Amino acid sequence: MPKHFPLRLVGSRMLAPSVRHLVFQRDDGEVLAFLPGQFVQVHFHYPDGTPTKRSYSIATSDGRPQDADSPVEIAVSYVTGGAATALFESLSVGDRIEASGPFGRFCLMPPDRNARYLLVATGTGVTPYRAMLPQLEALHAERGVEVVLLFGARSPQELLYGDEFIAFAESRPWFRFVPCYSREAAAPPRPDDRRGYVQDALAEFAPDAERDIAYLCGNPNMVDAAFEVLKVAGLPVPHIRREKYVSSK
Repeated sequence: MPKHFPLRLVGSRMLAPSVRHLVFQRDDGEVLAFLPGQFVQVHFHYPDGTPTKRSYSIATSDGRPQDADSPVEIAVSYVTGGAATALFESLSVGDRIEASGPFGRFCLMPPDRNARYLLVATGTGVTPYRAMLPQLEALHAERGVEVVLLFGARSPQELLYGDEFIAFAESRPWFRFVPCYSREAAAPPRPDDRRGYVQDALAEFAPDAERDIAYLCGNPNMVDAAFEVLKVAGLPVPHIRREKYVSSK
């Protein structure tokens, strides 16, 4: 049975009309030692008392050594009528929730020797990549790895952490941030902006079995479609790492 621990809310902000970024601290004096790409589970009860839980990728990207005061950041999508939505909407700074973790293996692997990462996301599926930024920078310094982050959103208003990714890319030529807008484009557009679905933009970047490892995170339909594109391009299945996000009420 995973150990449960308290998280105390220390701050929050809206990332998009229906997505909230929340910053917690572990409130029992212990360290949440996580790897970028892992997630925590939040435990709560339905109105009838039935226990339930939801999983949220850790978005913390400060790159500092982890200690008892380290932030635990997540992004939460609000779902109309959702029990988890009701929980998070009611939280104020200082309130506590119950969590467990970290869990998951959607992480960068030390044995990898690829020349490039293709990171593909929709919605809150981009949160693990935010957490990976310091690690990716270290890998570039260590062995020259390059990165393309393709992020599918319906509009600029839903481009979660977009300002952060754009700023990161502008100061690092080895990192490209490619927003793919399916409904409404940004005005004025950036050179790396694309129109359409994120999986349709993949072929432009010539996935290469000899140099690439791909990570896919977000909407299950996108993950499946992008997986097929990469397989057709010749990437071996172990070099296509997937995590699907399914909304629950």
